[in-house]
Amino acid sequence: MTFTQELTLAEKVRFDFPILHQEVNGKPLVYFDNAATSQKPLLVIDTLRDYYEHYNANVHRGVHTLSAKATDAYEAARDKVAKFVNAKSRQEIVFTRNATEAINLVAYSWGMNNLQQGDEIILSVMEHHSNIFPGNLSLPKQVRCSNTWN
Repeated sequence: MTFTQELTLAEKVRFDFPILHQEVNGKPLVYFDNAATSQKPLLVIDTLRDYYEHYNANVHRGVHTLSAKATDAYEAARDKVAKFVNAKSRQEIVFTRNATEAINLVAYSWGMNNLQQGDEIILSVMEHHSNIFPGNLSLPKQVRCSNTWN
């Protein structure tokens, strides 16, 4: 490809993900298992490296310099996400490690306090796998959990 050729949107996106620069069986790598692990664009990799090299400390739990820097960076990220999703404040933004943790957080906090006997949780085969277990493990005594697979 020459510099005069315009990249397609797909090529631009692929270019941002270093892991997608490799081939598998002679073809460009395609990765669809994002529910388990999402690949990271170079900007995220570089930002994580910078964090581990310059900020790595407990957020909201220390009084030392690194903890203060890490907390400031964390809260700045919450502010950016709040603005991006049009949240009223950073307090509406909760970071979790993954979809499983996020779904469990909602199931055990909101679900246990708001769902009542006779309520239904209806799931389809398209749902993230983590949606299935919180309801089935923690709520069946009070809530009917239905799996709709058609």
